[in-house]
Amino acid sequence: MDPLHSTDQGLLMNKQPTPDQLPLKFDWEFILAQGKEFAPKVVGALCVLFGAWILAGWVSRLTYRSLKLAKFDETLSRFMTKFAWWGVLVLGVVACLECFDVKTTSFAAAIGAVGFAIGLAFQGALGNFAAGIMLLIFRPYKVGDVIVVGGQTGKVDEIDLFSTTLDTVDNRRILIPNASIFGNTIENTSFHRTRRVDITVGVGYAAEIDRTYDVLMRAACGVPGILSAPAPEIVLLELANSSVNWSVRVWSTSDDFGLVKQRTIRAIKLALDHASIEIPFPQMDVNLRPGTVIGVSQPTNHSIGDSLTARKAA
Repeated sequence: MDPLHSTDQGLLMNKQPTPDQLPLKFDWEFILAQGKEFAPKVVGALCVLFGAWILAGWVSRLTYRSLKLAKFDETLSRFMTKFAWWGVLVLGVVACLECFDVKTTSFAAAIGAVGFAIGLAFQGALGNFAAGIMLLIFRPYKVGDVIVVGGQTGKVDEIDLFSTTLDTVDNRRILIPNASIFGNTIENTSFHRTRRVDITVGVGYAAEIDRTYDVLMRAACGVPGILSAPAPEIVLLELANSSVNWSVRVWSTSDDFGLVKQRTIRAIKLALDHASIEIPFPQMDVNLRPGTVIGVSQPTNHSIGDSLTARKAA
């Protein structure tokens, strides 16, 4: 055999392509087999999710209507409606896992560990959920009440699983986490049907006490929209530095509180003006001794020009 020919054959054998240099080939039979096996499961899972979504909406509407017919509380009705909606969705997700032959009962310990990890990750959200439950149990307010919490004032529109929705007087929507509400002071201004309007007013020391009392009482009794019981009160508060302070107290319904307060302030001002009773206000009196000469100099155009030139030079 020719040595040169044998050497060429050896080089050709050494130049055989490696497996990673071979053209990529798909095992279409394996892919089709896997597709035939999992395609029905995927379609079934999607159908289950879609059905769970529709069923959740139907169950939530049915729950809300049933509670309304039973004249259940509006706050609890909305909360139970949301709870029913989320419960049906969770059951739908569990059913999807069953479609892929995932036996959730055999993974109880693993699911518990995963749930614990998720709880640590979402402890803020779970805290809001727990606070929402406590708000529903103790019920410091309900839907439709006007509350003051966290520096915000508004009417409660909805108590959700995680937050409370307020609508302000100027038509702003505010969402406050339930944990922030439950851990703070809550002022429910519409809990009682009636409220007292307190107006503090100061009059001059020259005004007679009894006459001032009569003027303020007539003004308070003439305010439209006040309640006859409890009767209006005029209370002498204190002898301040520059005024005698009085408190005018009238009662109104919670819905008319703002309107009655405005009317009361207007009636007090008009009554005191008509009776020529002075309402003191901060002022400064300048007293000049006899023989004191005060000179007021007015800058001339020449001085103004010099000042401008000095500024430009600077």
